[in-house]
Amino acid sequence: MGKEGFDEVVDQIVEKDKRFHRDAYVFVTQAVEFTQKAIGKANKGRIRHISGQELLAGIKTYALDRYGPMAITLFDEWGVKRCEDFGEIVFNLVDHGLLKKTETDSRADFQGGYDFYEAFRKPFLPKNRQGTETEKKSSTSA
Repeated sequence: MGKEGFDEVVDQIVEKDKRFHRDAYVFVTQAVEFTQKAIGKANKGRIRHISGQELLAGIKTYALDRYGPMAITLFDEWGVKRCEDFGEIVFNLVDHGLLKKTETDSRADFQGGYDFYEAFRKPFLPKNRQGTETEKKSSTSA
C-alpha cells in the first residue's frame, strides 16, 4: 500500500476511534518495521512475525533512540499511556488491513508490559535522583 492509501486508512481509523492521535499510528507502524529488521538481523536476515511482547520491546528501543526523553511526553500527547494502548493501536491497524496477525495474536499480548515511567523517564534522570523519583512516584500513586 502506498503512503496515500496508508494516510487515508489512518485518517479513517482516527475518525472512528478518537482515543489516539494519528501520529501514534504512524509511530507504531515505524516501530513494527524497526522491530522486524532488528529481529531479522538476529535471524540471518529472515523476517518473521513478531509477538506483542517483542513489539513492545522494539517500541521501547525505537522510542528511546528516536525521541529520547521526549518519548513519554509525545506518548501522552498522542493519548498513549500504557502498553495496552499500543495493543489497541496495533489491532486497529490489523482491523483495517494495515498490519497482519496470526490466530494466536490478541490484545492480551500487550498486557503486563513495562511501566512508562520506568521505561521512558527514569533513564534520563540523574543517577542520584533515580531512587528518590521512584519513591516519590510510588508514594503519590498510592
